[in-house]
Amino acid sequence: MLVKICGLTSLSDALAAIDLGADMLGFNFYPGSKRFLQLEECAAIQNGIIRSGRRTIAVGVFVNASRRDIETICTTCDLGYAQLSGDETPDFARSLPVPWIKAIRPREPTDASAAARQFSPRRQAAGPSQPAASIPRLLVDAYHPIEYGGSGTTGDWKSARALARKLPILLAGGLDPANVAAAVEQVRPAGVDVATGVEASPGVKDHEKMRQFIRSARSVAE
Repeated sequence: MLVKICGLTSLSDALAAIDLGADMLGFNFYPGSKRFLQLEECAAIQNGIIRSGRRTIAVGVFVNASRRDIETICTTCDLGYAQLSGDETPDFARSLPVPWIKAIRPREPTDASAAARQFSPRRQAAGPSQPAASIPRLLVDAYHPIEYGGSGTTGDWKSARALARKLPILLAGGLDPANVAAAVEQVRPAGVDVATGVEASPGVKDHEKMRQFIRSARSVAE
């Protein structure tokens, strides 16, 4: 069971997430997000992680960013994956020089199925500087008419379960320590993604909530 802690904005929270067992860390480069990071801030966090001797899979979260910006940020910040959380097309995703994860926000089951057909369901191996892992290419988030993720809205687990039966997915959308076990039990995803559900305030993680979230997610998977 992969666990991704997203929306990190400080080195202390990033190190805590790794120590508590998170497999993936997410850094948000969407200016409209409350958890937005400048390139220099993310690079400093990543350098701190490297100096600490810890290893992780780092993911940059982008919303309708240009190919050039994604490539520059991923290279500068040593990010292993680009998470595409906007309206990016399959052709755009496949044109990227870095591994990617496409976040989808299906309004109904047919939307999820269409996205699965459009974006290749193949797993991707981690890059040479990342720990060995198989990362699903799709992240299923909650539908929201305005927000591009991170809204805290609970997703449609029924639709996600139907998709998870066909291919590996990361599940997101309103997950927290209290409901993640039920979500894993019902959906059976390859991994889970959380931001709002383990925060003390936007961008500031509650370490005890992270501990409980990771423990609960893995207790069902095991």
